[in-house]
Amino acid sequence: MTQWNIQNIVIDLQQARNEWRAQQKNLKVFGGRELPSKEEIKKILNDLCGILFPMRLGPHDLRQQSENFYIAHTLEKTLYALLEQVKLNLSYDAKYKKQHEDLVEISEIAQNIVTEFAQKLPELRRLLDTDVIAAYHGDPAARSVDEVLLCYPGIMAIIYHRIAHEFYKKDLSLLARLIAEISHSKTGIDIHPGAEIDEGFFIDHGTGVVIGETCIIGKNVRIYQAVTLGAKRFEVDGEGRLQKEYARHPIVEDNVVIYAGATILGRITIGQGAVIGGNVWITQSVPANSAVSQSSATKSKV
Repeated sequence: MTQWNIQNIVIDLQQARNEWRAQQKNLKVFGGRELPSKEEIKKILNDLCGILFPMRLGPHDLRQQSENFYIAHTLEKTLYALLEQVKLNLSYDAKYKKQHEDLVEISEIAQNIVTEFAQKLPELRRLLDTDVIAAYHGDPAARSVDEVLLCYPGIMAIIYHRIAHEFYKKDLSLLARLIAEISHSKTGIDIHPGAEIDEGFFIDHGTGVVIGETCIIGKNVRIYQAVTLGAKRFEVDGEGRLQKEYARHPIVEDNVVIYAGATILGRITIGQGAVIGGNVWITQSVPANSAVSQSSATKSKV
């Protein structure tokens, strides 16, 4: 019979955890759950998708006659679940920053955040409709808006991003990042929740797309798979530590198209109406209504 030595392993794992916590001097061990739950957030996201698009992303047996009943019931359940995750994020932030944890104040702040988020859902739905339409018009292979909504990973990624961005704006960075990483693992598209993305955004195919935290993307922008909108370099302070809060990613103006594999780095501007060809490497601003291809990029370096 195999001897697993379970008790010894448990003790050794406890020791490893204690060593880690001792190293992280700004962290302290607290009782109870300290962090938002990824599994609970997945359930919340699934319900929010059904609330926003009930006849397409809601339950399979839903009928239009009962849409409002389904939304009301699901919304109440989901907002209560979301409230608990927001409280956990706020409580963790207070502990991490070594601030006094006022549970009454945290509850009030969380209630206000979730209430404001709920009130914004109709606006989010209308904004997402522009993304769906952009995908339908932007892809000749799309046969209907329903196909786009049900099948396109770029649409799922932007749904999750627009939700995550609302929490990012409320300084709930942990909750926002969890949503973004759930989206990333589900779609292969990595959008930081801080990125500002205007209406009519379409990611075609999508696998390998990376969009950084301080990106600003205008209206009716279309990008393809493996596009990176990233930072050119990472600034450090006098002690060699990475600086975190500064604009380091591109600005992409309205009506820009960026083809597959393009890498655009740094706080540069891709001007309105520009077309960026596939597999180019860009670290300088591009004028409006211009076209950049591999051949033109090579000539500009000669």
